[in-house]
This record gives sequence, structure tokens and C-alpha cells, in this order.
Amino acid sequence: MGNEIGISCLFPASWHFSISPVGCPRILNTNLRQIIVISVLAAAVSLLYFSVVIIRNKYGRLTRDKKFQRYLARVTDIEATDTNNPSVNYGIVVDCGSSGSRVFVYCWPRHNGNPRDLLDIRQMRDKNRKPVVMKIKPGISEFATSPEKVSDYISPLLNFAAEHVPRAKHKETPLYILCTAGMRILPESQQKAILEDLLTDIPVHFDFLFSDSHAEVISGKQEGVYAWIGINFVLGRFEHIEDDDEAVVEVNIPGSESSEAIVRKRTAGILDMGGVSTQIAYEVPKTVSFASSQQEEVAKNLLAEFNLGCDVHQTEHVYRVYVATFLGFGGNAARQRYEDRIFANTIQKNRLLGKQTGLTPDMPYLDPCLPLDIKDEIQQNGQTIYLRGTGDFDLCRETIQPFMNKTNETQTSLNGVYQPPIHFQNSEFYGFSEFYYCTEDVLRMGGDYNAAKFTKAAKDYCATKWSILRERFDRGLYASHADLHRLKYQCFKSAWMFEVFHRGFSFPVNYKSLKTALQVYDKEVQWTLGAILYRTRFLPLRDIQQEAFRASHTHWRGVSFVYNHYLFSGCFLVVLLAILLYLLRLRRIHRRTLRNGSAAALWMEEGLPTQNAAGTL
Repeated sequence: MGNEIGISCLFPASWHFSISPVGCPRILNTNLRQIIVISVLAAAVSLLYFSVVIIRNKYGRLTRDKKFQRYLARVTDIEATDTNNPSVNYGIVVDCGSSGSRVFVYCWPRHNGNPRDLLDIRQMRDKNRKPVVMKIKPGISEFATSPEKVSDYISPLLNFAAEHVPRAKHKETPLYILCTAGMRILPESQQKAILEDLLTDIPVHFDFLFSDSHAEVISGKQEGVYAWIGINFVLGRFEHIEDDDEAVVEVNIPGSESSEAIVRKRTAGILDMGGVSTQIAYEVPKTVSFASSQQEEVAKNLLAEFNLGCDVHQTEHVYRVYVATFLGFGGNAARQRYEDRIFANTIQKNRLLGKQTGLTPDMPYLDPCLPLDIKDEIQQNGQTIYLRGTGDFDLCRETIQPFMNKTNETQTSLNGVYQPPIHFQNSEFYGFSEFYYCTEDVLRMGGDYNAAKFTKAAKDYCATKWSILRERFDRGLYASHADLHRLKYQCFKSAWMFEVFHRGFSFPVNYKSLKTALQVYDKEVQWTLGAILYRTRFLPLRDIQQEAFRASHTHWRGVSFVYNHYLFSGCFLVVLLAILLYLLRLRRIHRRTLRNGSAAALWMEEGLPTQNAAGTL
């Protein structure tokens, strides 16, 4: 072969080829330092490339905008529930109220496995994208004397729910039957008899997950907490802080006041004024102090501390919420109390002073809380007091102030009830029911509340003649659901709402963070949503355990994937170094061959024998 060099040790036999020293590539003559630099660069580029590929494949999908995801969730929330999806779970809540009972069906996807996140519960929607809700009358308390009929009474609601929840999901679908105001006023023996009938008969006819703790009479405090949870869940206030411009608050976690305060999203307080009662609920982020031991004892019944998270050892979702309900402070009940006072005082003054005020239409009692010139009457015990409105909003406010029953004790509200301090500069409240009706139905200014604008509008309304208000009503200038009853008592209720909010609950007149609303994100939020969120809070543990099992295997697969790529890179470097070493060896052989060839030629020119010839002598 002469000076030909065969290379076949590193490649298959079919790749065999030869390199002649004369035509040896330039790399064999390259400086060793340059070869090493080129090799290192090639290895680094290879490793960088594979690292980029791995990171992009593994983490690229996690970079979506979470704001868009939340917006998308709100949009898809109005879509029909996919009952063919096996990963969707269901829950049922029956609200047994005083006038009737309603069933709500909720659904949620599998938990994401993060113990810091809550279940994504939403209301189930049927094929027509309508909420799965059904109501029946009368209230469950009507069966106080015949508790054996309660199961038959509530069966239509459960049949309705069973038709919408997939049959295969019934056994794992929790059912909660929660009774409110109507049942609270019944004797405990009657309450127990009704609940016993439910717990005995329902499991016979339905396969839902229904245990003894799933049927109960809840307190007003529980109902208020559930309402607070539902509103803040829909508002996204239990999510993690993602933007720098989000409103936050420092919180001393109940039970761990000695530890450092945590920072999380600011929750919203709620104000709800119904026909009979008014309720307030808000988070108390800081540890509270009390003016007296009696006040501390009262506060224990008004403050609720609970953990919404699935792990009792995690404190991220521990909340301290103040909830107070005031019977008789609803719009209609307040008007009734006001009229009772007018009737009693007028009769007494007439008797003492020998007057005839209010006894005839010609000598009516002048009511500042009715629109100008409207005529009304109060009837009690066969007697009638005739009224005529004077439409004086300021005088009306002054007249109803004693009904607040405020005391001189610090940190108190309506009826002298304890109320923890509110940080007005860093707070937000939503006003529902009468707070919304008073601002929107007639005055058309629902939404962001402004006390100055509200009082001006209320004054103008009260001072407007009733005949003009009727004309506007007939022309359809007010809300579609506003009726003559609303028009007649709008003046009184506006003054009542204003006094309850500012004098009763002590909100400053320049408070700008109250929103009056009927819905949140175009949805009517019921306390039942908060109830199922709280009562199913431990369900994610099952999904978290499954997710952890899958994650551990996924982790090892991921590690194996990364390990294989690094192993490939290492092998690539070894092969590259082997080639370089082999080429360097070829270079040394080539130089030795050239040197030996030059020496033999010199000896031949001088007539001397070569080294090989001398060795044979």
C-alpha cells in the first residue's frame, strides 16, 4: 500500500476509505490549540441546542396569559355543561327557604393538583345554556306538623337534579340540603323530625352522596359567610396575586398572630338589605381588640374563622370574617316600624292635646318620607290614620335616625352591636338587593355609589309631585320591574339606605368604594355557591394525591428524557475527542514517515547503507 493509510476502525466496513499522506486534509496540519477550541465550541453549541429544545417542549405551554384564561373562563361559563366529559364532577345544594325551596346543580373539572388553588366550581347549564335551577313552594317549614311528607315534598327537586347529573356520577355527587330562616323559627324537636325524614328516605330513592351532616338548619352567620365566599370566589379574590396593580392587604392569620403578616388579594365586603333584614359581612385582616370583656364575648358570635384550602396545615386560605344580621332593618320591615311609630304617636298626641290629626283625609298626618302630595293611609285595630307626603328628604333622614338604635359605645353599629373597624381607605364593598333597587330602579344610578349625587337625586325625587312621578312611570322612564309600590316608598327607602350605610355602619360620606349591584359578572350569585365551595374544600385531596402519583412518574420520565439527551451529548463529545486523538496520531505518523524518508534519501546520496541494511550485517 506504500504510504496509504486505511481508516476503518471507527466506522462500519462499508464506510472504509483511504487517505494518502500527500493528500492529507489541512486539518492534520492545523494547530492543536485551534482544534481544541473548535471542539469545545461544537460541544457547547450542541448542548445549548438540546437544552433549548427540552425547555421549550417542557415549559412553553405554561406561558399563556392568565388574565386571558380568566376572561375565557367567564365566557365559557355560560356554555352548556359537557355531561359526556368523565372528568367533570357535580354537586347539588337545596336551599330550603321560608317561602320555597330551590335546587342548584354545580359542576367543576378535576382539580389541578396545586393545594394552593380552590376547586373551579360553577353553575351547571343545560343544553339550552340555562342554569340548572328549580324552585317549588311552599317553604319546608310548612310541614312542621307533618314531617313524614317532607321527602315527598322535596322529591321533585331531587328528580330534576338526577335528570341532569349523569347517572354514572350519582354515587360520587354530594347532596346538601340546607335550611334557612323558615326552619330557624321552628322548635328544635320539629326541626329534628323534618331532618330525620330526609336522612331516612332520600338514600332509599337516590344514589347521591348524602350523609347525616349533609342535611341541617344553618344559622344566619353561616348563611352570611357562604354569601361572602360566593361573591369573592366569583370576583376572583381567592386567586394568587399576579399583577402589581392588584389591590392587596396585609393579613394576620388567625391562630398565628405572632408570625409575620402575609400579603394577599383584598377581598370584598358585602351589604345585603332585604325586605325584613339587613346583613353585613367583610374580612377582618388584622387582629382586633375589644373595649370590654362583654364586647369580646359578643364578637365571638359574630366573627367566623375558617380555612377554604384543602390542607388544614396551609394558612394561605384562612379567613376571619365578620358577619352580622339585623332583623327589622330591611326596607319593608323598617317602613312598617316607622308607620307603627307614626300611628302610636299620632293617637297619643290627639288624645293628650285634643287634636284630630290624621283622622280625616282633610287633616292628614304630614309624612316627610312620602313623595310630595301623595296620599296614603295606615290601618291598625280598625282605626285609620291618613297621610299626605311632603317629600322632605332631609327631614325624613332626621326622623328615622332614632330607628338605628345607635349607642355611645365604641366599635358598634345598628342596635349597638359590635362591629370591628373597617380600613375605609383600603376596602371595597358590594351592595345587593335594596342597595341596588334604591339606586337603580327609579334614580337610575346603580353601580359606583356617590353619596353627594345620590342625596341630590333622592331630594329631587322626594320633592317631585306624585302626579308627575305617575306620569313618568306611565311613560316607562323607570326600570322595567319598578312598580307603583316602589315609586311610593322610594323616598323612604332612599333615606333608610343612606342612614343605615352612613350612620348605622359608619361609612364616611366621601366613601367611594361601594358598588351597588344585582349581579356579578352578569350572574346572580347565591349563597349556595359559597356553601358548596366550603363543604367540598377537602375533595381536592383525592385529585392532589392522584396528581402527585402521576407527577412523580412524569418527573422520572422527564428526568430520563433529559438524562438521555445529556448522555447523547456526552457520547457525542467522546466520539469527537476520539476522532481528534486519532487525527493527531495520524499527524505524528505522517511526520515520522516524512522524517525517515528524508534520512534514507540522504544516506543513499552519500553511498551509505540505510539503518535497516546495517542491522542485517
